[in-house]
Amino acid sequence: MGIPQVSYASTAPELSDNTRYDFFSRVVPPDTYQAQAMVDIVRAMRWNYVSTVASEGNYGESGVDAFIQKSREEGSVCISQSVKIPREPKPGEFDKIISRLGENPNARVVIIFANEDDIRRLLQAAKKANQTGHFLWVGSDSWGSKISPVLHQEEMAEGAVTILPKRQTIRGFDRYFTSRTLENNRRNIWFAEFWENNFNCKLSRHALKKGSGVKKCTNQERIGKDSSYEQEGKVMFVIDAVYAMAHALHNMHKDLCPGKVGLCSKMDPVDGTLLLKYIRNVKIAGIAGSPVQFNENGDAPGRYDIYQYQIKNKTAEYKTIGHWTDQLYLNMRAMQWPGGGKQVPNSICSQPCKPGWRKKIVKGISCCWHCERCDGYQYQQDLYTCKMCRFNLRPNKNHTGCQPIPIVKLEWSSPWAVIPVLIAILGIIATLFVVVTFIRYNDTPIVKASGRELSYVLLTGIFLCYATTFLMISTPDVGICSLRRIFLGLGMSISYAALLTKTNRIYRIFEQGKMTVSAPRFISPASQLVITFSLISIQLLGVCIWFAVDPSQSLVDYEDQRTTDPEMARGVLKCDISDLSLICLLGYSMLLMVTCTVYAIKTRGVPETFNEAKPIGFTMYTTCIIWLAFIPIFFGTSQSTEKMYIQTTTLTISVSLSASVSLGMLYMPKVYVVLFHPEQNVAKRSTRSLKAVVTAATMSNKFNPKASLRPNGEAKSELCENLETQGLSPKQTYISYSNHAI
Repeated sequence: MGIPQVSYASTAPELSDNTRYDFFSRVVPPDTYQAQAMVDIVRAMRWNYVSTVASEGNYGESGVDAFIQKSREEGSVCISQSVKIPREPKPGEFDKIISRLGENPNARVVIIFANEDDIRRLLQAAKKANQTGHFLWVGSDSWGSKISPVLHQEEMAEGAVTILPKRQTIRGFDRYFTSRTLENNRRNIWFAEFWENNFNCKLSRHALKKGSGVKKCTNQERIGKDSSYEQEGKVMFVIDAVYAMAHALHNMHKDLCPGKVGLCSKMDPVDGTLLLKYIRNVKIAGIAGSPVQFNENGDAPGRYDIYQYQIKNKTAEYKTIGHWTDQLYLNMRAMQWPGGGKQVPNSICSQPCKPGWRKKIVKGISCCWHCERCDGYQYQQDLYTCKMCRFNLRPNKNHTGCQPIPIVKLEWSSPWAVIPVLIAILGIIATLFVVVTFIRYNDTPIVKASGRELSYVLLTGIFLCYATTFLMISTPDVGICSLRRIFLGLGMSISYAALLTKTNRIYRIFEQGKMTVSAPRFISPASQLVITFSLISIQLLGVCIWFAVDPSQSLVDYEDQRTTDPEMARGVLKCDISDLSLICLLGYSMLLMVTCTVYAIKTRGVPETFNEAKPIGFTMYTTCIIWLAFIPIFFGTSQSTEKMYIQTTTLTISVSLSASVSLGMLYMPKVYVVLFHPEQNVAKRSTRSLKAVVTAATMSNKFNPKASLRPNGEAKSELCENLETQGLSPKQTYISYSNHAI
C-alpha cells in the first residue's frame, strides 16, 4: 500500500514523475521552475552565452539539465561550457574548472547548481586566478542568501544574482525556539547535542578535557543572546507541509467518519491512495499567508525571491531585486554590478550586427554568428536574410530597405546636348538661308542648273536631319518616340534619295550620250521627282509596318546604368528603339548612301564643268567616312554607363555632319557665286547634239586640264539648259540643252 509523503525541501525535477513517485507531494517548487526563473533572468539581462557548473549528484546535474532544456526551448540562450564538480574533487580541480570557464571570455555568466562548499571553493579558485569582476554568477537556491559561500571573498561574489523559494521569517517560531531550554524541551532527544554545539560547552563534567578551552554548560545560556541565531529558511515550508497533511487528514476524517472522535473503521487502516487524493485537493493559506496547493504531479507553484549580492560603502549584503511567479519581475534600477556599475555587463557570443548586415549562424551554436554585409543590390530582409531589391529599386544607404532608382534623361542643359543642339541650330539657319537665296534667285542660271526641284527636296531632307536632333533630346513619350521613328531615317532618306537620283541621271546621260544621239528616258524634272519620292516611300512603308507590328512607346531602362555601386544606379527614360532597330531604321538610308557613292565613283570621270558629279562624289566619300566612324563609337560604348549620352550625341552629330557636308559641298559654292559673283551667273546659249557635247566635254577634259577654269555655267549651258521645258518630238535628232544641271 502506498504511503503519501509531503516534502518541505526536496526540489529535484525527477520527483515530478507520477509514474515513479506517484505518492510524493511537496510544498516547495521543483527545480524546473527554478531553472525557468533563471532562464528568464538571463534573458532579461540580454545575456545569450553562458556556462554552467553543477555539483555531481542529483540536485546539481538535474538542475543544470533543466536549465539547458529550458534554454533550448526558449531558443535564445546558448551554453559555452558545462562543467561538473566531482563529489571528491582532486587538488587543483577548481583551478581547472575556472580555466575552462575562462576559455571563452565572452561567456562571463556562470549558472551554478552546486552545494555551499563547492560554491565557496569555486569562488576561491576564481579569486586565485585573478578573475575578480570578470565572472557574473547566477546561483540556485543552494546559494540563495547564505553567508558561508561568500565569507572572506565578498569582492569575488559581488554582483551575483541568486534565487530562493519565496519565504518569510516566522516570528512565532523565533519566540518559541529562543525560549527553549534543557528543562522545557526534554522531548527532543537531539536538543542536548544542539545545546552543546551552539554554546560550545559540555553538559557532562567527565566530557571536559584539560586545555581544550571548552566550559561546562550552566543551563543559564539563552539562544539568541549567548549565541548567534538565524531562522532556518525552510521553517516556513516545514510548517506548511505539516498543515497540508493535517488538513488532508481532517477533511478525510470529516468525510469518512462524520461526527466521530478518533479513527473509525473506514480510516483504520488509512487508505494511502484516498489520502493522496485529499492531499492533492488541499488549498489553504500557509503560515506566511502564501497559498499552499498542489498540481496533478504533487508540485507546489513556483514562487521565488531574487537577490543580488551587493557591496555598498564596504558593506556586503543580499538585496532583494525582484521575484518570479510564473513570470519574472526585476527592479533593474536596484541592481549593482562589480565595481559599483549600473550598466548590465555583456555575456554574448557575438556582437549584434550593424544595420544592413545579416547574421550567419556558426554551425551548432545558434547564439554565435558572423556578420555578413548585404552588398550590391541586396537589402536586409530580416536578421538572417539578405534579399535582392526589385529591378526598379536599389538599397538605401544602410541596406535596410529598398528605394526607387532615380530616373534620368538627356537634359537640354547637359554638355552632351548643348553641342548637338548648337550644330543643329547653325545647320537649320544655314539651310533656311540657302532656301531663301534659292527662292530669291529661283530663275537665275545657277539655280536652274542645280536642278531646282531636286534641290528643294534635298534641302528639305537636310533640314529634317538637323531637326532630328531636337527630337532625340526631347523627353521621351509616345508622341516623341513616334516622331523619332518617322523622322530619324526620313531626313537621311530624302537627302540620299535626291542625291542618288541626281547621280543616276548624270550617269545615264553620259553613258547614253556615248552610244546614241537620243536622250535617255526619265531625265525630266517630273520624272526625277517621281523616282525620288518612290525611293522615299519605301522608307515610310517600312516605318508604317514597324508601327503596326510594334507600337511606339517610352520606357525606363534600369539595365543601362545598373552600376556595381547602387548609389550610382539610374533608370534611363528612353524610347523602345533597340540598337538593332536603330540600325534597321537607318539601314535603308545607308543603302541609298552606298548606292549613291557607287554612282559617284562611276561618274568621277565626267568633267565637272558639265555637271555636279564631283561635288556629289566628295559629299558621299565624306559621308561614308563619318558613318564608318559612327559605327564603332556607337556600338563600342554599349556597355558604358554613359551609353545614353554618348550614343545620342554621336548619332545626332553624325546626322548633322552628314547634312552639313551635303549643304556645304553642294550649295554653299552656288550661294557664294549667286551673292558675291553675279557676273558668273549668266547663261550662254548654244545648240549641239548630245553626243557631240558629251564627246567634246570628254576630250576637252583629257587634253585641256584647265578647262575646269571656265566660268560657272558656260559649258554646262551647252549641255542642258532647256530640259525642264523642252518638248521635242521622238524623231528629233538634235536637242537643245541650256543651263540645266545633269
